[in-house]
Amino acid sequence: MQRKMNLVAVGAAVVFLTACSSNPSKQDVGMVTGAVVGGVVGSSLTYGSTAGTVAGAVAGGYVGKLVGKELERK
Repeated sequence: MQRKMNLVAVGAAVVFLTACSSNPSKQDVGMVTGAVVGGVVGSSLTYGSTAGTVAGAVAGGYVGKLVGKELERK
């Protein structure tokens, strides 16, 4: 449980720090959001496995980047 809370705290910090940078694109915001959500989901599905967390974060970041890129085109 502590590990999940640490992951959520780090993810939130990353999101907040990204928001402080100069005008992030929708693609950047999507990638960071996807990575945080993917990491949490990956950790939950693999019962806290580091490999599952990392794999979920990578997959979520990739999907989030694609979604953000599509939103920018509209």
